[in-house]
Amino acid sequence: MAYQTILFQVASGAARLTFNRPDRLNSFNVEMHTEVADALTQVERDDAVRALLITGSGRGFCAGQDLSDSAVAPGVDLGESLESRYNPLIKRLIHLPKPVVCAVNGVAAGAGANIAFAADIVLAAKSAFFIQSFSSIGLVPDSGGTWILPRLAGHARALALALTGDRLTADKAEEWGMIWRAIDDAQLMNEADKLLYRFAGGPTKGYAAIKLAMRQGWAASLDQQLDLERDLQRELGASQDYKEGVAAFGEKRTPRFSGR
Repeated sequence: MAYQTILFQVASGAARLTFNRPDRLNSFNVEMHTEVADALTQVERDDAVRALLITGSGRGFCAGQDLSDSAVAPGVDLGESLESRYNPLIKRLIHLPKPVVCAVNGVAAGAGANIAFAADIVLAAKSAFFIQSFSSIGLVPDSGGTWILPRLAGHARALALALTGDRLTADKAEEWGMIWRAIDDAQLMNEADKLLYRFAGGPTKGYAAIKLAMRQGWAASLDQQLDLERDLQRELGASQDYKEGVAAFGEKRTPRFSGR
């Protein structure tokens, strides 16, 4: 597929997906959903791709839904838009068995904010900010917002962000534990690349298991979680990466993980 609304590159085991509608603050239309879905399919199917970075072009990360798109015009079934496009996107990011790094380079509004929060590690430029802009047009936070936000920020803060639609700065998001780090604008992509290539050369199966265990733990009992840890550790203990990690530790060298 020749992409018109995103940029997508793969190199050295790392994939970079850039939302590329800068004149619309990288807001989503149907075409962009189709192209992002195609790129994610490549990431999922290609075993050589072991980590993903998502960012935006221009001065914004993603302003959510492009309200000029006829697919979300008043009177159209907005539930269908979520069911067919946004919900699958959020599920794919959360369940992708490879690390997902998000570099928020500017405004992240509405679904754009919640797409960022669905990543595994979020870095944000200090000038960036997040907005749950749904209430300003009479809607409820979607794209996982009502599920992710309370878990990241706590009920009181999440509800206030959703009801007021106030801006949340990158520094405040870091202070509240909602993102990993707020970074000087000029250093954002350099720091994001460091993480991306670190993960691309890491123990991919182990990363996938960590993601799974952390997400499952949100709804599991202690007994269920202990059983899951046991089962995952049993599987990972037979992996080539565990064998390499132990050997490297004993030989006092940097491990050379293969992702197997």
